[in-house]
Amino acid sequence: MSMIVTPDLTYLDGALEPGLAIHVEGDRITAVTPATGPGHLRPHVFMPGAQDLQVNGGGGVMLNSAPTPDTLRTMAAAHRALGTTAILPTVITDRPAVIDAAADAAIEVNGEPGQLGLHIEGPHLAPSRKGTHDVNLIRPLDRTTLATVERLRTAGLTVMVTLAPERADPALLAELVATGAIVSAGHTAADADEARAAFEAGVSNVTHLYNAMEPMASRAPGLLAATILSEVPFGIIADGIHVHWDMLRIALAARPRQDRAYLVSDAMATVGGPDHFDLYGQTIHVRDGALVNAEGSLAGAHIDMLTSIRNVHHHAGIPLSQAIAMATDIPRAVLGLPPQVAASGEILSDYIMLDEGLALLPPDQINRTMP
Repeated sequence: MSMIVTPDLTYLDGALEPGLAIHVEGDRITAVTPATGPGHLRPHVFMPGAQDLQVNGGGGVMLNSAPTPDTLRTMAAAHRALGTTAILPTVITDRPAVIDAAADAAIEVNGEPGQLGLHIEGPHLAPSRKGTHDVNLIRPLDRTTLATVERLRTAGLTVMVTLAPERADPALLAELVATGAIVSAGHTAADADEARAAFEAGVSNVTHLYNAMEPMASRAPGLLAATILSEVPFGIIADGIHVHWDMLRIALAARPRQDRAYLVSDAMATVGGPDHFDLYGQTIHVRDGALVNAEGSLAGAHIDMLTSIRNVHHHAGIPLSQAIAMATDIPRAVLGLPPQVAASGEILSDYIMLDEGLALLPPDQINRTMP
């Protein structure tokens, strides 16, 4: 079936463009042209599907609890139903066997729709900044993790590893960087000098800015200030719980480049699933929009990427085009992937449609397969 979509705004090449017509043939986009009249559908926004680089679970399942291909597929489907068309599944601090099983699962689903690779968050963290991670499973960077990453990279997967750089042996850190994995600083007590040294050593990303790191003070800028003042990309959780809107605005305003900050959900099993899940033998519940463990620590987030876009736009005053970039083009760039739409207008990936409230339109109005 042929169809023409004439959105109020179409996200192309980093900008929201009015007056365009999206030509759809079956489930494929064939052209983007100037609109000459009304189309069959007129959503408010036509945009690439969101890309989420930190997804611990969804649809009632957690990767750590069941590190299998079916878990990864369930997670991807749950987030796709909420407008996120590709995820970087995240396995957090655990026993080597669990992390290896997650790696096996990621290799098996490599190339399937919605799968971007694997994010290994921990276990090489600072105990003082462990957050919800099990301190008994935290250990220094070792060859066990290096072997797992090398196996993933040999299989052609994109890999992100979150660690505390100040606790990593420099020689092992250099070997990890050399694998081509994206090494990200997170759950760290690094000071500003240690952070800058890590960036020089190849740490090229920062995990959920503000959270699980030393707070910034007048005489102790820490990794937080070193990151904000650098061009190193960082992810940030925009649920209004992990980071106050004013602090988010400060971080973005102080950056030398605006295209170096992106949104992550840090989603757990409750996103697209029930209101509780088990982690490390504890039951985590959604309480007033937050996920909290028995110790009172935040245990991931109960948010999806489209809600994150709405939040930074409405609560932090970020222009909508930038908010969309933070959930699409920028995270893809962190992974070394091209934008979902090239400057020529060539369409490379899935698109979604939003109403005037920036909510996802019904599934039968979403184009899922792009040329």
